[in-house]
Amino acid sequence: MQELAQPILNGILLGGLYALIAIGMSMMFGIVKLVNLAHGDMMILSSYLAMVFTAWLGINPFFTLVLTIPAMFIVGFLFQGFLINRVLGKAMEPPLLVAFGVSIILQNLLLTIFTPDARSIISSVATRSIVVTDYLSISVLYLVNFLTGLVVIGLLYLFFQKTYMGRAIRAASDDQVAAQLMGINTKRTYGFAMGIAMMTAAVAGMLVGMTFTFYPHTGPQYLIIAFGVVVIGGLGSIKGTFVGGFILAMAQLLGAHYFGPGYQLLSGYLVLLIVLALRPQGIFGSV
Repeated sequence: MQELAQPILNGILLGGLYALIAIGMSMMFGIVKLVNLAHGDMMILSSYLAMVFTAWLGINPFFTLVLTIPAMFIVGFLFQGFLINRVLGKAMEPPLLVAFGVSIILQNLLLTIFTPDARSIISSVATRSIVVTDYLSISVLYLVNFLTGLVVIGLLYLFFQKTYMGRAIRAASDDQVAAQLMGINTKRTYGFAMGIAMMTAAVAGMLVGMTFTFYPHTGPQYLIIAFGVVVIGGLGSIKGTFVGGFILAMAQLLGAHYFGPGYQLLSGYLVLLIVLALRPQGIFGSV
């Protein structure tokens, strides 16, 4: 049990970051029934923005959120308003193709600007740890990731429950025609929803950039993580996304502990397949 304590603790803390990576994708599926294939690339775009602002302004990476969150909201609003909204309701394929096209454009744009070199966001907490016992320690960066994910998802839940815009987004998600009859501009509401999803991606991108190295082509890697989390937890469920993040991260780290780092992804997606076999709609998904 002493040997398992460290990977279990790391899995719990990493699960908070995984949930934050996935929450924007899960939210948009619940609202617009859209699997945003560009979600990972937009998150990596925010990682590069945070890196640039940190280097240019010489500030703590967390302070860059003052700039990256509004920037990513605008990117998400324009993406939904001028691209996705134009093809909604025209079968499933057109929105997927549009998102896939944006993904390719972003990867090549980042490759042109930043070159294919590995990048990371320098942080003073990256190497710090809290020693609990001789065999157990807490990475300060992982703890910050977990707490930030918890706060962001909690605020997002309160937003949907307590604010007018949150209730309008939920109404447009439940019944688009009824929402329009009540005076809600559903297209604009979808734009705000995508903007909010990209705000969460801005926070996730900054944390990912502090925790791991990233490249212009890293986006699909995190898209797969996000997809695994939301499928395990249930597409469109905020609570399910949080639980799904824990399950996937725990499965990956325990798999790496028992079988070696090369089996980390395999063990995570074996758990995903088991969940799909037992409960195809996800743990908290509706039938």
